[in-house]
Amino acid sequence: MGERRRAIQQRFARCNLTKKSCETFCSVLQAVNSSLKKLDISNNNLQDSGVELLSAGLKSSHCKLEMLRLADCNLTNMSCETLCSVLQSVNSSLKELDLSHNKLQDLGVMLLSDGLKSSHCKLEMLSLARCDLTKMSCEALCSALQSVNSLTDLDLRGNNLQDSGVKLLSAGLKSSHCKLKVLSLLYCNLTKKSCEKLCSALQSVNSSLKELDLSNNNLQDSGVMLLSDGLKSSHCKLEMLRLAHCYLTNVSCEALCSALQSVNSSLIELDLSNNNLQDSGVELLSAGLKSPHCKLKKLRLSKCMIKEEGCSSLAAALKSDLSQLRELDLNYNHPAEPGVKELSDLLEDPQCKLEKLRFKDVWKHRVKQE
Repeated sequence: MGERRRAIQQRFARCNLTKKSCETFCSVLQAVNSSLKKLDISNNNLQDSGVELLSAGLKSSHCKLEMLRLADCNLTNMSCETLCSVLQSVNSSLKELDLSHNKLQDLGVMLLSDGLKSSHCKLEMLSLARCDLTKMSCEALCSALQSVNSLTDLDLRGNNLQDSGVKLLSAGLKSSHCKLKVLSLLYCNLTKKSCEKLCSALQSVNSSLKELDLSNNNLQDSGVMLLSDGLKSSHCKLEMLRLAHCYLTNVSCEALCSALQSVNSSLIELDLSNNNLQDSGVELLSAGLKSPHCKLKKLRLSKCMIKEEGCSSLAAALKSDLSQLRELDLNYNHPAEPGVKELSDLLEDPQCKLEKLRFKDVWKHRVKQE
């Protein structure tokens, strides 16, 4: 069984490989009895010439490869042109492609988007993190999302997309052809203007997003207030929202509390880490946790300036029969011993649903009853 698994999945990241290795991999993919489904050759100096050699194997009728990782392989837009032809191939089997940490630039994404629009393309997951992209890439991706496509997971983190890029992308999210469920936009130089456009996308009848990461952007409270209107929409399907380090205060907590109390609330996981929420913010959030409409199971509040009073508010909410929370992260806060004890005791309370709690880099777990 172990040998078969190795034959199906191979990892050669950081192995000092060059384009010559791609010739070997191509031969493996073209073999009549090829069974390789996952290949990770990230962090190697393959360059565009290596991807060109590899592409012949990817277009083979014998190739069964579904996952290919080429992160940080010193690639440019020329590799995107090559991979576009792979995605357009009648034999294309790729479902996951990681091109992060390569200088693809906008031209590369424009080329790649043509492949995404092909009727033969089966790609579901695409990572373009830190690829030196701007709003022009969003325009190309919007066009792909508005066409018949199979993309469900798109990672654009660490690119200077700005609000103008998200405006273009949001138009694609509202398309009836868009199947996107996971979108990562952290470190994309966004402001509250992006929240307005994303709110509109979440309110769309065609909305399919289930996971959205907006961490490390300067959204501020005004942005979250806009976003929360989308969370309350009957069309919104969002289950996971990450807003870590977005310059938020207790004002955002009031808006999010309202969203959690909404009859249409679908959020299961919320990350508000690294924001100055303080005890007043946590008190507002706790009111949302007690709502019969709240479905939240994971809440991350690391580095939020929470003290003993905030812990008491959370403890009171968790004692409620209506609370669904299973996991609570309070790492790097200032709860003092009474605050730690009050929440830790809940792990032994049979009436409380909490299963995991974190303080001081340590996760505490509920002791399972025999």
